[in-house]
Amino acid sequence: MSATTGYRRYVAVGDSQTEGLGDGDGTAGWRGWADRLAETISEREPGLLYANLAVRGRLAAQVRAEQLAPALALRPDLVTVVAGMNDLMRPGFDAGAVVAELDAMFAAFTATGARVLTFTFPDIGRIAPLARGLRPRVLDLNARIRAAADHRGVVVVDFFPHRVTTDPRMWSADRLHASPLGHAGIAAAAAHALALPGSDDGWAEPLPPLPVAGTRQRAAEEAAWIGTFLGPWLLRRLRGRSSGDGRVAKRPELRPVEASRQVQ
Repeated sequence: MSATTGYRRYVAVGDSQTEGLGDGDGTAGWRGWADRLAETISEREPGLLYANLAVRGRLAAQVRAEQLAPALALRPDLVTVVAGMNDLMRPGFDAGAVVAELDAMFAAFTATGARVLTFTFPDIGRIAPLARGLRPRVLDLNARIRAAADHRGVVVVDFFPHRVTTDPRMWSADRLHASPLGHAGIAAAAAHALALPGSDDGWAEPLPPLPVAGTRQRAAEEAAWIGTFLGPWLLRRLRGRSSGDGRVAKRPELRPVEASRQVQ
């Protein structure tokens, strides 16, 4: 008989990464690591019910305000809570305030007996060189996430130490959202952290080396990224707009999992 996971009701809360941006589902929507994790669990638990309340652009306080109560109402036995990157990139970033929001969610979910999983963030300066100045923020936020998770008995996937998490192939062209390969790796890391049957630590293995790009090529790539992605992002900030304005959760109710046909 196949081993089971013991999880029957999985709810994901968070922002664009959990929503799945960067990992198209083959139609007009997004798949993402949380969908992939649900699919992995459902291979062992055919009756698994899954909801994804994440909405792109949300700050940690917004995730708590908008998603915590609906998630609790679904009575999950597994919850993933990932938020804070949108906060980290704002001028007024306060790591303590962000983790206070995360900790409140950790406390609420663990109090129900649910298994809770969260992530630390990778070294974003290795993903986008112009973001190197944010590295101290990442280190501070990650340390606080680890401490809060340890206090609440929350499972942590610690992405920061692993160089594979900053490999450009793991990221979409915008360098903000994981690529399909990246989302698959995140799902595999979560499965391993949860000790799901059949999971292992292969997700952390480095990818084959890339050809070394010349100075001109790197400069051209940076200029293209600034014009195509960074510029529009900054313009939205100046206008007080968010990519999540008017958006709602893609999967607000618990439903059985249907395996995606997307090519891995």
